[in-house]
This record gives sequence, structure tokens and C-alpha cells, in this order.
Amino acid sequence: MKKVHNFSAGPSILPTEVIQQTANAIQEFDGMGLSILEISHRSKNFEKVVAEARQSVKEILNLPDRYEVLFLQGGATLGFHIAAMNFMKEGGKAVYANTGVWASGAIKEAKLIGQVDVPFDSAASNHNHIPEVDFKGNYDFAHYTSNNTIYGTQYHYTPKSEMPLVCDMSSDIFSRPLDASAHALIYAGAQKNLGPAGATLYIVDKELLGQTGRKLPVYMDLQAHIDKDSMYNTPPVLSIYTCMLTLRWIKELGGLEGMEKRNSAKQSLFYTELDRNGLFQGHAVESARSWMNPTFRLNDDQLAAEFDAMWKEAGISGIAGHRSVGGYRASMYNALPIESVQVLVDVMKEFERVKG
Repeated sequence: MKKVHNFSAGPSILPTEVIQQTANAIQEFDGMGLSILEISHRSKNFEKVVAEARQSVKEILNLPDRYEVLFLQGGATLGFHIAAMNFMKEGGKAVYANTGVWASGAIKEAKLIGQVDVPFDSAASNHNHIPEVDFKGNYDFAHYTSNNTIYGTQYHYTPKSEMPLVCDMSSDIFSRPLDASAHALIYAGAQKNLGPAGATLYIVDKELLGQTGRKLPVYMDLQAHIDKDSMYNTPPVLSIYTCMLTLRWIKELGGLEGMEKRNSAKQSLFYTELDRNGLFQGHAVESARSWMNPTFRLNDDQLAAEFDAMWKEAGISGIAGHRSVGGYRASMYNALPIESVQVLVDVMKEFERVKG
């Protein structure tokens, strides 16, 4: 097979060994004579998978005992609604920061539940920066989106908050050290840094649940899922298994410190070239640049067809930018090797040599 350098924004690249182990389990899982696609989620074999996945999250993030870990379905899009329903009181209100498409989606869903204020908003600059966020006031909770896949911006700090702090961390979870205990709830779709699409990770301070005065639909109630050890209904078995394998891989490579070292090297290599190369410019301001989703464009769009041909010939996949920004997006999630970033940088250098 020709080597493909996968910069897709999601579903995204997974570690090669994780893909192989998952493929083996699809053939036969745990000596059962069955594929993992067909085993009972109530089997002891799969219960061990869920238990290990949940415990690995706790270990990697060094979570205090008051936190519970859940693997549910519906993606972060359902998480928008679940977060608001579990933390906004009847007749209450919440405060949100709007830094992109997914933050806007979370705001839209929360407005179905109660009052939402948005004092921090980067829309006027086409979301090219992260506002200075400091959540104050009489709110039930505060919400932010830690990384913005479309615009290529990222919080490089945890916002201060006088109320419970909620974060959609779908696209940078497990990419760097994190004070998880500063949050009441973290939720994240698996398909960026954790596994394939189908599972959504919830990390919740259980001591803050049950205070809204709402009667929740059972699937929307995080406490109901906690009471059933993350298996209230049939879970996404294959996705959770792959997440478990990825969490093992993260631990083997040194946990969050290992991921930070790996990702720091990649972003430094790419952004150094972006700033040096006179044919390109970045979308995000330097202080807000995402390590996960660098966004950039040619200074002369008329050169796009030639640049596209060059990176495709090099085996690069998935760097076309989102229509909201245009240009290019080189997603560099945990599993992307630095060798792939070097290939992209070499293409940019060669393009400058030919066209500069």
C-alpha cells in the first residue's frame, strides 16, 4: 500500500497498532470464538473492557474520587443538550463563550433549555482568536469549547469560573496535561484523539448532579448512566474497545506528558515553516493557534490547483479547509506521526522553491 499521511479532521487517524488489534478482535475477541461485533455487552469479557477504559481515563487524568467516567452515544452534538439539562436549573441561566461552529451549536441547544448569555464571542473576526474568558456572575454553569477544529484556535489556559465549568473537549482531549478537577463536566466525541466515531466520553463530578429540579429523560440523565456503570442501554461495543486500546497506547507513551511532548514537536515543526514560507499565511492569531488543527491558506489562491496536485502526489490526505474558512487544515491529532508533518513541510518548501 502507498503510504497515506492522514490529516483528516475526523474521523481521524488512529495508532497503527490499535487498528491492528481492533482488526484482530473483529475476527475473534478474547478467545471467545466470536467477533467483538457480536458478543454480548453483558458478557464478563466486555465488562472488563468497559471497566479498563473507565479506569484508564481516571488514571491518565488523575481524577479525584468524586468523578465518574461514562462512554455514551450520540456524539458531542447530543452532549450539548445533555450538558445543559444536567446543570441548568429550572428557570436558570448559563454563560457560554462562542469561539466557533461547535461552540455556536452548544449555545443553540442550551437556549432550548433556558437563558444563555454569551459575553465572550470571536465571531466578528471570523473566530481567529480566543477571547480572554473569565466567567463571573450568577449562573448555573459556564461552558467553553477547548479547541476549534474549523477555525484552528485553541485555549491554552483553563478559563477562570465562579460557577461549575463545563467543556466540550472533543478535539484535544488527552493531547496535553489538564486540570480535569477544575471542571464539573468534560465531554468529548471519541473520533479525534480517542477512537472511532460512535462513543462519547463524559467525565462528570457526580457531587454536582441532581441539583436542577428537572425531571430528565432517562438517557439524558448522567446519574442514570452512573448507576448502571455506563451500560444503561447497549453501548457502542466496538468503539469503546478501540478507545480502551488507544488509552493503553497513551499510557505506554507516557500519558499526557508524553502526548504533550509529541504534539509540541509537531506543531513547532509546522508553524515554524508556516511563518517562514512567504507563500502561505495562517488563519488564527499566533497566541491562539491550535496544536490539533492548524488552518492556513495560500496568499495567492490562483496557485491552489498546483499546490493541491503537489500534496496529493506526496500521499497527503485530508487537508482541504472547511468552507467557513477556506484554504487548508492540517489536523495533527495524537496518533499522527511527526514524519507525516515533515512530509507536508517538505511539500510547502518545495512549492516555495518552484513558485516563490
